[in-house]
Amino acid sequence: MFDLTGARVVVTGAAGSVGGALCRSFAAAGARIVGCDRTAEGIPEVCAETHGFDLADAAAVAEAGAAILAAGAPDILVSNAGWTRAEVLEDVTPETFGPEMDGNFTGAARLSMALLPAMRQGRGNRSVVFVLSVNAQAHFGNPVYAAAKAAGLAWVRALATEEGRHGIRANAVVPASIRTGAWDHRIAADPGILDRLTPLYPLGRLVTPQEVANAVLFLASPLASGITGAALNVDAGLMAGNLPFIDAITNLEQP
Repeated sequence: MFDLTGARVVVTGAAGSVGGALCRSFAAAGARIVGCDRTAEGIPEVCAETHGFDLADAAAVAEAGAAILAAGAPDILVSNAGWTRAEVLEDVTPETFGPEMDGNFTGAARLSMALLPAMRQGRGNRSVVFVLSVNAQAHFGNPVYAAAKAAGLAWVRALATEEGRHGIRANAVVPASIRTGAWDHRIAADPGILDRLTPLYPLGRLVTPQEVANAVLFLASPLASGITGAALNVDAGLMAGNLPFIDAITNLEQP
């Protein structure tokens, strides 16, 4: 269904659960994968190239961009890396603010700027997809992460508007909670947290890494050739409405 034979695809956060699903999905579609993460350790073997660098380090991003371009211009950039620990405003300190903003937005924007000049010279399907979060659309905690992801949405709109003349599309995939390693510290502290969380979603479950990867693959592919500047939610219905509110008023109205 998805044919990306010969396309060169850069994937950040490639060593994570979503990143692994992305790399395997693009590889299955025939693409050549450039896997990027803080270190090369854990990046799937389907990746033809690997680069280890910290998105929060501007010099490292510039160096990585040059190294990626040394092997040719990418056709597709998937900005997937993300990280957070400051759960609420009280947790935000000068020490936590910078790394979360840089790792979730600033570094991703810098990498896209490093790759775009070469991408503009390409032909055929060229696309940028940012994997963001529903935290960009409503407040669910993690305020710095949320601000960074909201900045990512604005960046996608800027790319879509200004790069369309070069034939480059830009879109966002907006997941809700995904059961990845990012939840391990929360589950260790509170083993029942997922049992309380899943009823908040109309589908009654979290989304999977593969479901996120499927949406990214679609938006990056020629099947989405007329779509740019869009934000596609993959959130099990979370942002469609407030299910706990409906349950509360329904219970209140019962005799």
